[in-house]
Amino acid sequence: MGWLGAYLLRRVALPASGLYPLVVFAFTVLAYGSSAAVHASGFAAVYVAALVLGNAELPHRMATRSFVEGIGWLAQIGLFVMLGLLASPEELRWWHVGQGIAIGAILTFVARPLTVAACAMWFGRSAREQVFVGWAGLRGAVPIVLATIPLSAGVAGSRDLFNIVFVAVVIYTLLQAAPLARLAAACGVLTDDARDVEVEAAPLERVSADLLQIHVPKGSKLRRRRGGRSCGCRSARRCRSWCARTRRSSPHRTDRIAVDDDLLIVTARSVREATEVRLHLVGRYGRLAGWGTEPV
Repeated sequence: MGWLGAYLLRRVALPASGLYPLVVFAFTVLAYGSSAAVHASGFAAVYVAALVLGNAELPHRMATRSFVEGIGWLAQIGLFVMLGLLASPEELRWWHVGQGIAIGAILTFVARPLTVAACAMWFGRSAREQVFVGWAGLRGAVPIVLATIPLSAGVAGSRDLFNIVFVAVVIYTLLQAAPLARLAAACGVLTDDARDVEVEAAPLERVSADLLQIHVPKGSKLRRRRGGRSCGCRSARRCRSWCARTRRSSPHRTDRIAVDDDLLIVTARSVREATEVRLHLVGRYGRLAGWGTEPV
């Protein structure tokens, strides 16, 4: 379903840009339904379909990503509200708290780090990255969903199980979230440098072309390349500080691209892929990219 959705979205022109995120969402629903119909895992199907769609070059990709991020946050908020509605604090016993803390400790400090190490070792991740991923892994939403299944089915002991999950989710969500920013800094996973350009594409059906919106991040070697504004300013810094507040302008051959600039490039659809490849290469390796300067 992920492959089919990416294939169709690249070839079908929808009448409104707001329909693209809805179509992506619809294909994830189809992935869940089709796998459930053959008694497979709907959650795994949605995960795989989302990976395929998320890594595909789709029209209006930035809008789609913002939409699904909002849907994801809404789903998490709904799950925690449901957890609060189903929980009954007066039913909690001391052994619910004890077992919840013990199970959460095993998952946080033993099971998850070992799982992360077993998975990350094949990709050459450093020990610091593994520590951060192990600490900041999935928590909260998945246990809530799984705990409600036996509860809704009326399985014996399901209320005790739900109470234990409630304790573990609340305690370890607070425990893991509090030091997350400091842990990220200590593990060295925070960086402001970007090696690539960010490309957003919008289709231009009448001329069989695509409009690429290029953002030049910090660290990109597109900066200081020829191009920029034709507003008469002699310095790019003066132009950014003054003219950018008044109007947009077209590039001039004597101006230079700067960090945080946004460029609009129209390319024929037949050479769009080659255009994006060239932009990425220049952004990473400079204007001599393609002359043996970039690694294979």
